[in-house]
Formats: sequence, C-alpha cells, structure tokens
Amino acid sequence: MIHQYINNDIPIVLDVNSGSVHVVDAVVYDVVARMDQGDGLAKVQAELESRYPRDEIDSAWEECLELKKQGMLFTEDIYENAIEHFAGRPTVVKALCLHIAHDCNLACRYCFAEEGEYHGKKALMSFEVGKKALDFLVANSGSRRNLEVDFFGGEPTMNWQVVKDLVAYGREQEKLHDKNFRFTLTTNGVLLNEEIMAFANREFGNVVLSVDGRKKVHDFMRPFRNGKGSYDLIMPKFKAFADSRNQENYYVRGTFTHYNLDFAADVLSLADMGFKQISVEPVVAPPEADYAIRVEDVPRICEQYDVLAREMIRREREGRGFTFFHFMIDLTGGPCVYKRLSGCGSGSEYLAVTPWGDLYPCHQFVGTEGFCLGNVDEGVTRTGLVDQFKGCNVYAKEECKKCFARFYCSGGCAANAWNFTGSIGGVYDIGCRLQRKRVECALMIKAALAE
Repeated sequence: MIHQYINNDIPIVLDVNSGSVHVVDAVVYDVVARMDQGDGLAKVQAELESRYPRDEIDSAWEECLELKKQGMLFTEDIYENAIEHFAGRPTVVKALCLHIAHDCNLACRYCFAEEGEYHGKKALMSFEVGKKALDFLVANSGSRRNLEVDFFGGEPTMNWQVVKDLVAYGREQEKLHDKNFRFTLTTNGVLLNEEIMAFANREFGNVVLSVDGRKKVHDFMRPFRNGKGSYDLIMPKFKAFADSRNQENYYVRGTFTHYNLDFAADVLSLADMGFKQISVEPVVAPPEADYAIRVEDVPRICEQYDVLAREMIRREREGRGFTFFHFMIDLTGGPCVYKRLSGCGSGSEYLAVTPWGDLYPCHQFVGTEGFCLGNVDEGVTRTGLVDQFKGCNVYAKEECKKCFARFYCSGGCAANAWNFTGSIGGVYDIGCRLQRKRVECALMIKAALAE
C-alpha cells in the first residue's frame, strides 16, 4: 500500500507496509502514483511525456524499481497472516491505572468521569486495595520485568498518603520479585505543593499536568465547582514543576473542544510559557454535548494541525522547539510489532482498578455496565471478554485494512469505538480522520527538518 500527499509544499510518499518515507520530486511523485495503479513503463511514459523529459521519467522509473527491490516501496504486508499468532499470545498484564480517588476538586465540563465519580459514588482507594492491585500486577506479569502504574482519578492528590504508601510498598516488591515499577501521576494541580513535587521527582517516571492552554479556554472548561476558574492557581505550580524536572518526563495535557477549534493557539500559548512537552487532544464526547467535536469541525481542525506543524518547524530551526505528543513518530525504531497491530493493550495488558478493587479494561470503561473483568481478590474472571479485547487489531476492522495510518494508530481506541458504535471492534470516524491528518503532519515535520 502506498500513500502520497503534499504538505507544506513537500511531496511525500509513504510505503505503508515497510514504514519507509520518501521525500521526492514531482516526476517521481507522479511515477509512483501510476506504478501504484499497475501501469507499465510505456503507459507511464505516454501519460507523463507532456510534463517531463523522457530521460527524467525513465530515471524515476528505475529509482522506484530499485526502492522496490530494497523493500522500501510497494512492499507486501507480512503481518496479516501472522495476526492470529499475536492475538493468541498468553495474557501478560504490564500496566495498571489505579483510580486512587473517585473524587475531584474541579468540575470540568467535559469530564468523562463525572467529576471523578465514574457513574457511581465518591470513594478513595484504601491502602489495602491498592496493595492487592500491585500484588495482582506482579502475579500476572509473567517474565516481564518493567511494570507501569499510573495514579489516576478523579484527582489522585486528594488521597496522597495512600499514593505514597503504595509507592513504598511497590519499591519493596521490586526487590522481592525482580520487578521494576515505573510510577506515573496525572493531576489537575490544585493541591500541588513542594512536598508532592519533590516526592514525584524522586519516584515518578512521568507526570501529566492537566491544563487546556489559554486562560479563557481553561477557565471555561475546567472551573471549580463554584464556577471560578482554576488557571491562575495551577499555572505557576505547573511551570515550577516542569522546570524542576528539567523540562523532561512530563506533559502538560489539554483537551480542545468545539469551543476552541483554534487550538493551535492553546498549544503555542503553553510553548510560549516555556513548556517543552505538550499534548492538546480533541475531546471525545456524546454528539449531543454542546462542546462535542462535530463532523463539520474536521476541516478546521485539520487546518489547525497544519498551522501548528509549520510553526513547530519554524521554532525548531530557531532553537525554540518543543514536543507535541500527537506529532511524535519514531521512524527508526518505533513500537514493537504487537503494539503496531493492536494498540495500547486495554482489556488484556493494561487494566484499570477502581477504589474498591474492580478491574476494568481501561479508565474510560470504568463504571460502564458489562465491562467489569473481575477484581483484585479473584483476579480476571471474564476471560472471554479479555479475548474480545485481544482480538481488536488493525486486521479485525475493514476500515483499518484500507487505512494508511493503521500502523501508527494501531486500530484506534476501543473505548471510543464502543461509545460511538456500540462495539469495541468499531471505528470512531472523526477520530480516524484526525489521526490520519496528524500522521501526515508528523511525517512532514520529519521531512522538513531533515533537509
């Protein structure tokens, strides 16, 4: 499969199956297109000789044949026939999302967790439940040594002592079981203080700091329950936190909605404040929500990705570059084959744990009827549901089979598929369209900066 496009006046050819990316001239671009249609040299010459000299056409043809010979163009898909092998692998749990607090001190308008309560009641995870969760992870991790645990909410700092106690317990278990815990924290910043930041810098491999960008945007979508905005309180603390981590191993993470489709300005506002690790992502919301992304919003959002990509190139060349999460693509190593085919591993390798110890496929499924997989006392009891999640891959969805971005998005989010199609094997069309645009921008940035 070949995908061709021109972005920022750069003609790009992507060989989907090999992942090879080629920046080409106009004649090669046109020759590739016709070769992809199955045209022979004579037909290509006849179609293009009014636009290019014959020797340039012939040279481009030979160049493409050489790239094909090297396995960098028109390559065959070697993964589809092996997908059953990957899907049938033993289930090894490698990561947990601990819902340390089903409570929150903000009232974000778009919160899928319903102010931290997840369709249920307020609750704080006890140390005993958290301890059992870590024991479950160790017991079900097989030979995998590196394990991940994210302290999540609601707002996890509302249950800070238990967070600290569980980290201490995890460090004890590392020595006993030859494991390595990578702890992470997601916080809205309201309760951040020097003690929390110092502890996080010692113990947490990554922190996610929730902020939506510009003050007016953030305060509108992320107010306190009394309606007052939270921006002025959290931003000085976030800036100090990011600086204390040397602008590494963190993200300021925001959400854009129908109300701020000019979200590139939010990303750049964060960059202008000195943040170097930035993620601002589209809201996923019921279509009836006033802030939901709509089909008619997609063209404008795509334009904003183009605006952002061009500005990122300019700033990088000026020595003021920053990382934007959705434009991160590793063209040399990248994720393992299994991750490219099946994504984050929700429902099998990655699970969420509620304050009372129930296991769910991920944080977005918590509280959703029919998706409880078991609990930390008995373990995973609904193995059939686990198998369904393991069966979610880029070859299980007809739309993915035809999509050039399939090895970058790995089939998309199962929770989004469920929420918009009623099936974890479905696809969220708006999300797919935005993902394709992000991949195109990311590849273009790589090409531009390689010049």
